Amino acid sequence: MINARLLFIENMSTAKEEIRKIGVDAASIPWLSPKALFITMKIENVSTFAANIIKQEMLGKGGDAAVNRGVANFSTKSSDILLMGTYSQYNRLVYKLEMQSGSLKEIGEEIKRVLTGLEIGKPEYFECGKHKLPIGEKTYIMGILNITPDSFSDGGKYSNTESAVKRAKHMIENGADIIDIGGESTRPGYQPVDAIEEINRVVPVVDILSKELNVPISVDTSKAIVADKALKAGAHIINDVWGLQKDAELAEVVAKYGAGVVMMHNQEGREYHELMGDIVKFLRNSIDIAEKTGVRRENMVVDPGIGFGKNLDHNLEVMRRLKELSTLNLPVLIGTSRKSLIGNILDLPVDERLEGTSATVTLGIANGADFVRVHDVKEMARVARMTDAMVRV
Repeated sequence: MINARLLFIENMSTAKEEIRKIGVDAASIPWLSPKALFITMKIENVSTFAANIIKQEMLGKGGDAAVNRGVANFSTKSSDILLMGTYSQYNRLVYKLEMQSGSLKEIGEEIKRVLTGLEIGKPEYFECGKHKLPIGEKTYIMGILNITPDSFSDGGKYSNTESAVKRAKHMIENGADIIDIGGESTRPGYQPVDAIEEINRVVPVVDILSKELNVPISVDTSKAIVADKALKAGAHIINDVWGLQKDAELAEVVAKYGAGVVMMHNQEGREYHELMGDIVKFLRNSIDIAEKTGVRRENMVVDPGIGFGKNLDHNLEVMRRLKELSTLNLPVLIGTSRKSLIGNILDLPVDERLEGTSATVTLGIANGADFVRVHDVKEMARVARMTDAMVRV
């Protein structure tokens, strides 16, 4: 019986593998694979003049482009463009655009950047201090250790050094790959603490754990002075909920120690021009800040910021569209554990959100997450291991 079915090819590696399995001549694979990878790419805020040219060029190469209805008669000044075509068609478009000047050349370079990312993918390792974690082989479990009196889920439970150290060791026994220590709550309506208080909470715990554990230690802070003291005490990662955009000196501290950094999207208010586009733009700015201070891409992780500057619909949309962060070519961390998006859907209190967290972790890994930040380490380590078996090759 003849059996037709759909394939979902999302990168060049998959395209080459599927063509290879057909049994074609090996010399044909580099020629055929760019035609097997179909790409939909959005380009924002393009002048009407450029949009007209790009649409005609893409049509001429066998692809297509959706533009604002006002582009044809120049009744609008600018338009987003939705390009649709194969990798091969995009390459020919880029070749033509790079021969131009001004905005057309700039657009061509931007398209080329995205296409190059499809070939390069994420760094092979996440490097943080003395630790080097392979990316793509498994999902890493980041265990949450809040040394605060007011965190939304476990505030006050581990607010002294002895209980915090004990909790960290317990999480390692249950499968945590990283311990993330927070000395200031970031829950909605949190009370800020000054740097001295945060240092006094975090550094003693870091000092002990760095000597007794052989796993990366992360510190959740947006303050350069706290990061400096924590990294000096033995921490390996800075997890910044403001993506290096709140304290101008934080990136320099990360670079000085060769530390890893998690850069999260965040914003005041919940207004967006286009949710995922705005998140990607914010994180690209974070990456630029890091690179300009000498932080290497191998030291970077991005986080879309579930629950930060977002309502329920935003959070759900981010989870559905998480794969779009692949355009940044960096490992992705998600932090959904016990959060309000779960409570709002299931109408459950914080201590009854295990199953909801499991669902978000599973979908997150399937959509490209490499790290998951969780409270329930034992259970989520099992969820991640099972999901990895299904989605990682």
